[in-house]
Amino acid sequence: MPNKPKSLYMCSECGNEFSKWYGKCPSCGAWNTIDEVPEHMIAPAEPAKGVRGPRAVKGAEYARLGDIEPGDDVRFSSGMEELDRVLGGGIVEGSLVLFGGEPGVGKSTMLLQICSNLAESKRILYVSGEESRRQLKMRAERIGVASQNLYICTSVDIDEILAACDSAQPELLIIDSIQTVYRSGQAGTPGSVGQVKECTMLLMNYAKSNGVTVFVVGHVNKEGAIAGPKVLEHIVDCVIYFEGEKNLAYRIVRSAKNRFGPTGEIGVFEMRSDGLAEVMNPSAALLDGRPENSPGTCVVCLMEGTRPVLAEIQALLAPTSFGNPRRMTSGADYNRTMLLLAVLEKRAGIVTGGCDSYINVIGGLRVSDSSADLATVLAIASSARDLPIGAHTAAIGEVGLTGELRAVQSLPMRLRECARLGFTTVIIPEQGTATLDTPAGIEVIRVKNIREAINFVM
Repeated sequence: MPNKPKSLYMCSECGNEFSKWYGKCPSCGAWNTIDEVPEHMIAPAEPAKGVRGPRAVKGAEYARLGDIEPGDDVRFSSGMEELDRVLGGGIVEGSLVLFGGEPGVGKSTMLLQICSNLAESKRILYVSGEESRRQLKMRAERIGVASQNLYICTSVDIDEILAACDSAQPELLIIDSIQTVYRSGQAGTPGSVGQVKECTMLLMNYAKSNGVTVFVVGHVNKEGAIAGPKVLEHIVDCVIYFEGEKNLAYRIVRSAKNRFGPTGEIGVFEMRSDGLAEVMNPSAALLDGRPENSPGTCVVCLMEGTRPVLAEIQALLAPTSFGNPRRMTSGADYNRTMLLLAVLEKRAGIVTGGCDSYINVIGGLRVSDSSADLATVLAIASSARDLPIGAHTAAIGEVGLTGELRAVQSLPMRLRECARLGFTTVIIPEQGTATLDTPAGIEVIRVKNIREAINFVM
């Protein structure tokens, strides 16, 4: 009587396998995500080496490093200068690029606009698993996309998609989105970790072996769900994330990984009825509509990759009637902001413990640069004292736990950007800036700690 095969269970969230069922996954902690793998999908066990001899496997090709001919990456423009900047100078042929972001932020719109720019010179296959052909046609007409070199496919089976690629021979392949694509015979539902990784690996092999550029769309929620692009970052060549709220006009496109260029670069776009429009002067756009002589606002110059960008930080402190004050941030790191509130209360004597505190970075920009510490502190102090900071004053500096100010990188570039936008006074740390060249028209105020900075502006 044949032995009954052992059951195998797999978590649809993290992809780990187990010999028995659990209500809660021991690896990722998710509930009700472990399913039994069908019997026909369990691979037979390999015999131990030495029992029946090793398998006859053809060895992989290899070459001496010195014998490999060097070659330049062949790049082509996407038709958008802001996107080319983020990609490191253009799209690299044969690369696999992941576009990540929350649903509805504008990923599919941008890809259709890229198709419009490139379809005259390249053969493009657009695979949509979320829209029908008619729906995609309607959206393309709305943003003015029309070309005979743009082909549409609505299949979600990865094997059928790759077979269509063999027939259509595209030079650019777009998958929208990877969460809707699946491979029959692979465990898990479409969008699960196992399916997403398996399909992406097949697309990577196709891109590298055929020299075809592949764009993959991946959705994430606000918590960055594990089934989203986070599990694919080590597979793809370039990761592009869309930032910005859906109810705001501006979209920030940021490179989180780039094998062919610098990371951290950003491009700024404005969402309009006819698609995404490039914003060539991000600093002026992000400061547009800034109130003058209003308490609780301060400007900082951030370095986003190699580009200096001016951003407005707003703070609002209001007395609370509850035992625990409310703390909220939008665009600023929450833990960093709580640290600055504690430093401000301890080192500058501005009591914030009895107030609700709200910090906002205007324009949908997400700030992770520590050089925004001083501007955040001054905005909070301005709101607490209800005194405005000068409209032509900016602040740049990192704040330590003792309230001291520390120097930041690329200060000359930041000061030139401030001067270009018409700022006349910039507060910077005294440490490490003795030999700093100051642009014409800028008065640089060097301070040692946050108390000196607050006393100067107020």
